[in-house]
Amino acid sequence: MASSDINWDRLDKTKFYVVGAGLFTGVTVALYPVSVVKTRLQVASKDTLERSALSVVKGLLKTDGIRGLYKGFFTVMTGTIPTRVIFLTALETTKVASLRMLEPFRLSDTTQAAISNGVAGMTSSLLAQAMFVPIDVVSQKLMVQGYSGHTQYTGGLDVARKVLRSDGIRGLYKGFGLSVMTYVPSSAVWWASYGSSKHYLWRILGDNSGEEGTPSLPKIILVQATGGIIAGATASCITTPLDTIKTRLQVTGLEKKISVKQVVKDLILEDGWKGLYRGLGPRFFSMSAWGTSMIVAYEYLNCS
Repeated sequence: MASSDINWDRLDKTKFYVVGAGLFTGVTVALYPVSVVKTRLQVASKDTLERSALSVVKGLLKTDGIRGLYKGFFTVMTGTIPTRVIFLTALETTKVASLRMLEPFRLSDTTQAAISNGVAGMTSSLLAQAMFVPIDVVSQKLMVQGYSGHTQYTGGLDVARKVLRSDGIRGLYKGFGLSVMTYVPSSAVWWASYGSSKHYLWRILGDNSGEEGTPSLPKIILVQATGGIIAGATASCITTPLDTIKTRLQVTGLEKKISVKQVVKDLILEDGWKGLYRGLGPRFFSMSAWGTSMIVAYEYLNCS
């Protein structure tokens, strides 16, 4: 393993959760507008004028100012921190357990990293979805309210109340199966791609250029950022169609009943097969930036 790998057993858990919560909140604030833009692109109808990321941003700023880019933000924040705690704890503990199970097989570091990171990403995402899907449903409805004919709401509680009245508790878990199918493989692919690409890059660069065999901080950040970009590109290209279908299914729940098959038909009818990749650019940027920021935050918490 590269010497820059994070050791969960030696990590200061108190600092990780307290300081980490602040760091990840900051990252969420910075990247939230990208999620709003992505969501609006995915649900836009063929008659909607705003069909590009730039036009969506311009439209939001014109009608609502900066706050338009943060529609549903406070709803998301109520679930983000506890969900991240669950996700990161499951991620690291599963990764450690996976590595120990793989030791007898004497696999290469790159292969071990890909398998252990992939299994950890899949497991942690599955656990986190049980808490985050209702937040996702509510926040996405707030993101697109008033856009392309979607219902207006007074806030997150108003959305939850109307969803419960219309569909009961299952309404808050609309698209749960698709969420699992989207985020579990997405997380698995992201972490597997990140782990394997990071170890491949260390083999190319060498991981003992600093004092006492420890890589220099700039080199660590370079490898982590590059790995994050590669992982974001891989995961977004593979899972964006599922994310687009899931988003449409969750957002159109109250306006009309719609099936996965109908969502796919509508997307292909409106834009051809490329319709399944609506929001790919913002999603790639978000996944790469979020993942890279989280990894750099990991390193800060591990070294400070």
